[in-house]
Amino acid sequence: MCLIEVFGKCFGLKDDERDNQNDQSKTIKVKGTVVLMKKNLLDVTDVCASLLDRIHELCGKGVCLQLISSVTGDPENEMRGKLSKEAYLEDWNHKISSFTAEAVTFNVTFEWDESIGVPGAFLIKNFHHSEFLLKTLTLENVPEVGPVYFVCNSWVYPSKHYKYTRVFFSNQSYLTIDTPQPLRKYREDELQVLRGCGTGELQSWDRVYDYALYNDLGTGRPVLGKSVEFPYPRRGRTGRKPMKKDPRYESQIFKLSLNVYVPRDERFNQIKLSDFLAYGVKAMSQGVRPELKAIFDKTHAEFNSFEDVLHLYEGYQGLVDQQHADSPSVNSNCCFNFELVKEIFRSDGSKPFKFPKPEVIQADEFAWRSDEEFGREMLAGLNPIAIRLLQEFPPTSKLDPTLYGDHTSSITKNHIEKNMNGLTVDEALENKRLFTLDYHDDLIPYLNRINTTDTKTYATRTILLLQEDGTLKPLAIELSLVHPNGEIFGAENKVYTPSQEGVDGSIWQLAKAYAIVNDSGFHQFISHWLYTHCVIEPFIIATNRQLSVLHPIHKLLQPHYRDTMNINAVSRHINLTTDGFFEKTVFPDKFGMEMSSTIYKEWNFTEQALPENLIKRGIAVRDPSKPHGLRLLIEDYPFAVDGLEIWSAIENWVHDYCSFYYPTDDLIQDDLEIQSWWEELRTEGHGDLKDEPWWPKMQTLAELTQSCTTIIWIASALHAAVNFGQYQYAGYSPNRPTVSRRFMPEPGTNDYDELEKNPDSVFLKTITSQLQTLLGMSLIESLSKHSADEIFLGQRECPDHWTKDAAPLEAFKSFGEKLVKIENRIVEMNNEEQWKNRVGPVKIPYTLLCPYPLPSNPIGLTGRGIPNSVSI
Repeated sequence: MCLIEVFGKCFGLKDDERDNQNDQSKTIKVKGTVVLMKKNLLDVTDVCASLLDRIHELCGKGVCLQLISSVTGDPENEMRGKLSKEAYLEDWNHKISSFTAEAVTFNVTFEWDESIGVPGAFLIKNFHHSEFLLKTLTLENVPEVGPVYFVCNSWVYPSKHYKYTRVFFSNQSYLTIDTPQPLRKYREDELQVLRGCGTGELQSWDRVYDYALYNDLGTGRPVLGKSVEFPYPRRGRTGRKPMKKDPRYESQIFKLSLNVYVPRDERFNQIKLSDFLAYGVKAMSQGVRPELKAIFDKTHAEFNSFEDVLHLYEGYQGLVDQQHADSPSVNSNCCFNFELVKEIFRSDGSKPFKFPKPEVIQADEFAWRSDEEFGREMLAGLNPIAIRLLQEFPPTSKLDPTLYGDHTSSITKNHIEKNMNGLTVDEALENKRLFTLDYHDDLIPYLNRINTTDTKTYATRTILLLQEDGTLKPLAIELSLVHPNGEIFGAENKVYTPSQEGVDGSIWQLAKAYAIVNDSGFHQFISHWLYTHCVIEPFIIATNRQLSVLHPIHKLLQPHYRDTMNINAVSRHINLTTDGFFEKTVFPDKFGMEMSSTIYKEWNFTEQALPENLIKRGIAVRDPSKPHGLRLLIEDYPFAVDGLEIWSAIENWVHDYCSFYYPTDDLIQDDLEIQSWWEELRTEGHGDLKDEPWWPKMQTLAELTQSCTTIIWIASALHAAVNFGQYQYAGYSPNRPTVSRRFMPEPGTNDYDELEKNPDSVFLKTITSQLQTLLGMSLIESLSKHSADEIFLGQRECPDHWTKDAAPLEAFKSFGEKLVKIENRIVEMNNEEQWKNRVGPVKIPYTLLCPYPLPSNPIGLTGRGIPNSVSI
């Protein structure tokens, strides 16, 4: 029976009327190909899924699809597009379920009435027991238009879980006002589903994007967000019930569980999840043997020497001592068990129970101790966004003197001019040659509380000189404590200057370690968590709530949101929660998240654009004659040099894309979805900063281009720069200690006497303990790895069909080609001897902003590659 006959019976048409309509229409068969990922046999949440789905197929409960016309509306159904007959996926029971996550192709045949026009969407009902990942539908022979592509990439649950029928749209983009009438209701309804109702606990099949405060970190920590004291970006709502003992906080789930609610399409896919689990199992196993051995060590929980630290990277074959390594029964069992884990969880195949040797000590085990490397890592290390131009001397403070007293630096000209290669301070200031790494003001309000924990640290200021060869030379480090009589009395400062020999050289090494501890804590809680993971989540929520998948800006941004809500939820649950990994291994301890809230008060979206950030930090000045319109004051600044190339490539691509859809500004101003998106992002997602004057008004193409470029930059290149070098540099803890446990030894004390006799022992007892080191290394090794399914900048999961529009596809292709050229130039510069900061004493080429891993090393610890999104 054709579609007209069905409608005829429904609407009571007479036979001759139906015949008349049949004469005016033609029903054809449209062949379709569906690609999906079935629930595989290793999905432990439902080991019976495949069997039950097959039984449902035999009972006639299959997967049903209906095409929706984009041309002809149904007056009996609010003018929604007319529907085809139901069609079912063919040969489900003839496709063997994969042992691992693999896509499967099915055929489907539709009966389609040509008279109602081109299909622009389809409905799908899953009558099976379990969900599947619907990847694509391709219609092969649609009259007059040829193939029609639907890029879905969404999990479809059994229909019993939905109060609505799932709808998917073709790859044709539409601005809000240009949406064909038959698709408008479907577009509006889909957005309403994604917004949810704002109440109730959300389940795995829910697709709701909503906002919540940071009240899920456990009691004893302040609720972050919606307050003047503790402002914060919003996270995704889970709807979990409040705690009974303190309803301000969301109830907790089992500590080791990864089942924190995020919308199902935001969760790791099966390949990413299996890699994530494998990396975690391997990383934690590596800490077992050295920690067991330490129980019997003469100094339990301490490294006795640098050789002890280096020994972590050598010779481990299992959970047994090396002298027992010939025991076949023990060793074979250990290898078998891990091989089984590796097979199940798809790890990268690296050896179990053995930390890989970090790059920072591969060429030279002690080059990290040099002053040149200390300065270089501020420009090309894992936190290259903190260094600033020193604009006044001595450094002053912005802390309120009525609360904190005088915090002007105690560093004098006499301290530093002796090492300034003949320059005076005034000459260096005038020529913009002095730079600083300054954490003083951010730390002082928290310092006394932090030092009540096991941490014993200082607020630090470091001053460096830009030398003629482009390297940074440290001149002085100031270590500050709050005055013992109270904060109102200011600080107690001690200044240390470079020395290479004797006890003074050992003290200088400790002074650098205290500065690095500050930098490590700010890197993890601020540069990494707050400035990338945290601030981008409200954009993800607002985009899905207010921009339809049909909207071109949704298509532009969606790849840059992949996996972010999932990794953020896991991080809040495991790393950032009370007594989580960060509190155990990074110095701000239980005050880290509160401190990040204080710093968020000064966050400015427009200043996250790389050129604006460099100008704000005094690292660059505007110069129209220079590439990118900027002149770098530190010409050999690898992060800035490579970053500006990547930024410019993103900006050009975004401009070409946005200008195709918005040739005039009034189209942006009149676009209801764009305006709703930006309004909600500002007033809800970043609502604590909603009244700040720096928010773009979203009225012009320039504002749209700059905003989207900044979003993509944060999610891709900025995150890559501060994340994927973590194990490279901090996998060897003496180079990047994250905790200090002793204050500086003072003359006349036992600690000072020990420093004279055994400086290495004092250094190791001052920085991160053995257990903290093992925990930290396990964490950052996992965070520094690329998974097997990573999609990098300039790539798309469906590169040829993510949009139907030819001009954006061509612009995207050009974007990818530009990134390859940038990568080639980065490699060239790393081999040019004049750029000393690109390799440095440790012989690590700066590759963190190379867009792609090497083909010979595509996954794991690659040290390069810019994923599209904050995906780990």
